[in-house]
Amino acid sequence: MPGNSPLRLQTTALVSRMNALQLENIAVIMEQLCLTFADGHEAYLPLPMLRRACPCAACQGEPDALGRVVRPQVDLTENSMQLRRIEPVGGYGLQLFWHDGHSTGIYSLAYLRQLSDLP
Repeated sequence: MPGNSPLRLQTTALVSRMNALQLENIAVIMEQLCLTFADGHEAYLPLPMLRRACPCAACQGEPDALGRVVRPQVDLTENSMQLRRIEPVGGYGLQLFWHDGHSTGIYSLAYLRQLSDLP
């Protein structure tokens, strides 16, 4: 079998993408969630941006029977921007608990990685 078969290349690319979505370190420093991914990528995500980007249906809306998404009005306060704790969700995400009591958003590692790439 040749060393560079198409299947071997696909498997190598898949393992690389999986490593990119594993966390090595999580810390809150000042007003940022700091993440280090297994591939060495570092993400510094401002807490206010994370709170506004909460992926839950209460924050982002959900489709009705016709597929229309109406984004709800979310009133954020100073407490809304302060992180109380972080819990892992399986091997794919983080659940963030905010001081205003909100905690229904599950931030996938892929979503956090995308947020870190925003300007």
